[in-house]
Amino acid sequence: MSARRYRSTVACRSCRQRKVRCSLNLTGVPCIRCAQDHADCVVDTRNETNRRHVPTRQRPRSSNSPSDRAGVYPGENNTIRSSPRIEASQRPALHRVPAESPVVTGSRNSESGERFTIQDEERNGLEIAEAALGKPEQAGQVPFYTGDKTGITSTLTLCTPGESLPRHLLIPSHAPTSLSEEDRAYLTSKGVFSLPGEEACNSLLQAYFRHVHPIMPVIEADHILHFFHIGRLCEYNLLLVWSVFFVAVNFVPYNICELEGYESRKAMKAAMYSRAKCMYDNGGERNKIVLLQASLLLGFWHSEMDEHGQPWYWTGLSVTLCQILGLHRDPDVARYNTSIGDRQRHLWRRLWWTCFFRDRWLSLTLGRPLRIDLDDCDVPMPSVADMLSDLIDVPESMFATFLPQDLSLLAEYWVLLINLSRLLGAVLTMNYKPIRPKPSQSQVEALEADILRCSPPDRHDTELSRPARFYLYHLQLHYQAILIVLYRPYATETPDDLLPAHQEQWQQTIRRKADSAASRTNDILDVLAEENLLEYALPMTPPLLIPAMQMHLLNCRSGSPLARRLRLSKLNVCMMVMEEFQKVYTVASIYRVIFAKGIQQICPEEAAETINAAVSVAVPATAPAPALSNLVAPPISHELELGAEMDGMVDALLDGSTALNFWETWGQLWE
Repeated sequence: MSARRYRSTVACRSCRQRKVRCSLNLTGVPCIRCAQDHADCVVDTRNETNRRHVPTRQRPRSSNSPSDRAGVYPGENNTIRSSPRIEASQRPALHRVPAESPVVTGSRNSESGERFTIQDEERNGLEIAEAALGKPEQAGQVPFYTGDKTGITSTLTLCTPGESLPRHLLIPSHAPTSLSEEDRAYLTSKGVFSLPGEEACNSLLQAYFRHVHPIMPVIEADHILHFFHIGRLCEYNLLLVWSVFFVAVNFVPYNICELEGYESRKAMKAAMYSRAKCMYDNGGERNKIVLLQASLLLGFWHSEMDEHGQPWYWTGLSVTLCQILGLHRDPDVARYNTSIGDRQRHLWRRLWWTCFFRDRWLSLTLGRPLRIDLDDCDVPMPSVADMLSDLIDVPESMFATFLPQDLSLLAEYWVLLINLSRLLGAVLTMNYKPIRPKPSQSQVEALEADILRCSPPDRHDTELSRPARFYLYHLQLHYQAILIVLYRPYATETPDDLLPAHQEQWQQTIRRKADSAASRTNDILDVLAEENLLEYALPMTPPLLIPAMQMHLLNCRSGSPLARRLRLSKLNVCMMVMEEFQKVYTVASIYRVIFAKGIQQICPEEAAETINAAVSVAVPATAPAPALSNLVAPPISHELELGAEMDGMVDALLDGSTALNFWETWGQLWE
C-alpha cells in the first residue's frame, strides 16, 4: 500500500476545490498546477484563528569563514554562540524534528509533523535545484557538491542541453544553533570549555604555526590569530582550537606542560586529543569543512589501545569528507563558478592536497591501499599563493610573533612535497599492489627520471631560519625515501622485458642506487643532529627513516665481516635518532624495538660491540647516556611475550619485495 499523501495546509482555491496537493508553500503564487493550466491562482483569505499556522524557519546570518560560524560553544559567560559575532539573544533557537523520529502526540499531530517534514525535504531539494540553475532564492552558506554526471542534479542537464551546470554550490544552512543542556553539561565535565592559560595558548599557537602549518596548512591563520589577539579565543571554533593545540604540544617548552599541570608532553598531548575528540563527537559540529580540518590534524594520534589505527581512521574520514564536499574536483571545470570565492578556492586546494599527502605517506608507512585515485580528480595542483592567501591581512607584528619569517620559501617546499607525494603514489601503484602487471624496464626508468627531476635543493642559504633549514632537510628525507621504495623490489626481481644477460648487472646498479639513497639519509640525520634541529621533528618524521633502516638491515645479511659491521653502524645511527624521537612519538618506540630485535637476530655476535662504538662516536659529551641495552634488544617483557611472532616480523622486515607494512604484523601479536 502506498504511503499516504497530504494536501498542503495552505492551498489556492483551485487546488482546494480539486482536492489535490498545492505547491503554494514552495513556489508561491502561482502554484505549479495553475501555471500549467494558465489559470488565475487565487488564495482565499482566512482568519488567523482558523488557519493552521505553518512555522517559517529563520536562518541565522553567518560569515564566509567555516571556522567562524560552525561551532556551537559557550564562552566565558556560558552564552551559547553559533558565531563569535552574534549573541544568543540576537538569534532564534532552531529546533527541527528529525525525519526519522517525529514527535507523536496523537494521530493529528503525527500527520502534521510528517507533513512538515516532507515540506522541509522538498524545500531542500528546491534550494539545490535553484542553486544549480544559478537562480537561488537566498544566498547560500553551506558548500554542496552535486556529484559527477550521474549526480543528484543530472536530471536538470536534460533541460539545458549543451550547457554544463556547476557541481559546487552554496545552499542555505538549516543547522540547529543550540546545544542541549545534557550535551553542554557533558562537554563542561570533559573540560572542553576550559582553555589553557594565556601563556600556554600563546606558546601553542606559536608552535603550531612555526612547526606544523608549513607542512599541514589546514587552518585559516588570520582568523584564529585575530581571535587570540583580541582575547576571545574561547569564541573561536573550539574543535579547531583543541585540534591545533593537540598537534602543537610536541613543540612547546616543557615548562609550559608543567605550568598546565602535566607531567610530560605525551600526557598533555593525550589530554588535548581527548578534548578535541570529545568536541568532534559531541559538539554538534555540522560544518564539513571544520570537520575536515579537525580530522586532518587528529590523524597524528597514535595509541596502543587501538593497535595504532587512529591515523588511518582519521585520514579515512578526511578523504570521505573531501569527496563529499567535492574538493577532488575543479569547481571551475565547466566555467568560472562565481558562487565560490577565491578565499574558498585557496582553502579547498590546501585541504585536498594535504589530505592527498597524508593518504600517500600513510599508505606507504602502514602498508594499506591508496584511498585516492587521481583518475577521479581534476583539481589544480597547489601553489604558493594557496598557502599565503589568508596571511595578507595579518599585522606585521603578529606575523613576526607567530609565523616563520621565510614562510614564502616554506610554501615552495610544501608545493614540492605535494609533487613528490604524487610520485610516491605512482611508485606504490607500480611496485606494491597485490594484483598488478609487471612493469617494463622503460616504465621503471621513466618513473625514476620523474623523481630525479623533483630533487629538492642540496644546499641551503646560510641566512635561512632554523625552521626553514629543518624543512629543507625534511624534504630531502622524503625524496630519499621515495627513491629507496622505488629501487628496493628490484634487488630480487627484474622487469619483464629485461634480457637475462643484462639482469645481474641491472640489479647491481639498482642496489647501488638504493644503498646510496640510504647512505644519503644517514648524512641528512647527521646534519640534523649537528645543527640541533631534531627538536623540529614532526609526527611523520620517524617513518621517513624506515626505508633507509630496512636497506641497512638487509645489507647486514651479506658481505665480509667488516662490510657488515660498517652497514650495522649506519643502522645504529638511525637507531639513536629514533631513540631521540621516542621521547615524543609513540610510533618511534615501536619501530625501534622491531629493529633492535632484527639486529639481535642477524648480527648476534657483533651487535653489542658495534652499538657501543656507534654510541661513543655519535653522541655528544653533553648528551644523556642512552639505554644501550635497549638498542640491542627489546625489554625482557617483550622478549617473553613475542618470541616466534617477533621472528616472523623480522622476516617480513627483511623481505625485499614488500612495502613498510609493520602495523599489520604488529597488530597480529595482540589478537
